[in-house]
Amino acid sequence: MDGRPAGGGFTKRRADAPEHFFAAEAAGLRWLSVPGGARVAGVHRVSRTSLTIDRVTPGSPGPEAAEEFGRRLAVTHDAGASFFGVGPDAGPGVGWIGDAPLPLRTAPPESWGAWYAEDRLLSHTRRAGLADPVLDRVTERLASGVFDDDAPPARIHGDLWSGNVLWSPDGVVLIDPAAHGGHRITDLAMLALFGTPHQARIHAAYAEASGRLPDGWHDLIGLHQLHPLLVHAELFGGGYRNQALEVARRYL
Repeated sequence: MDGRPAGGGFTKRRADAPEHFFAAEAAGLRWLSVPGGARVAGVHRVSRTSLTIDRVTPGSPGPEAAEEFGRRLAVTHDAGASFFGVGPDAGPGVGWIGDAPLPLRTAPPESWGAWYAEDRLLSHTRRAGLADPVLDRVTERLASGVFDDDAPPARIHGDLWSGNVLWSPDGVVLIDPAAHGGHRITDLAMLALFGTPHQARIHAAYAEASGRLPDGWHDLIGLHQLHPLLVHAELFGGGYRNQALEVARRYL
């Protein structure tokens, strides 16, 4: 995939893009664009092999912008979703996180834990060929409801690592979503996975604005990082397998 300026925007091109690859990304950006929510890059044009979005002027990360982003992200999440695992409205019904397929549902799951275990963890362990009793036990605990809470499905970015958080003179702008109905902690956990400037301020501002995080949510960040770690294990193997297993042991 390559990116380059094009007219009033920035174009990503990929000749071998899977069908609906860029349509899914465009639908996610549009779905995440809610009044008062986190800023997202606007969609200009989308085709089978390319996507043109707003070109974002680079800026320096600052604490005030970080806090504003935390508050805005809470608004985005509170826009909600019909159920856990549903894709964006008007989307193609398929999704990706990076180059890995992202299962999307057409009907509500029994619970968040059951959905997260099957569609997010087991789907990638199978494709990665990563069979381990530690992961089996964690997915069993998830499916049993141990980690469920009363928070309704949130409208999440789904791949909110620091590379998809662009700092501009006007504040944070988000790109490259794997958008779906999910748990609020998932986006906060992704921000923490590889480190994000002023991460603590983002988290604190979010928690103050949202009021929908469960008690002890910081202790659950690793559980929500298991999905992206298993995605990396599927795509790249290597140390990500061991890292996923190390994190999983905390939740036995």
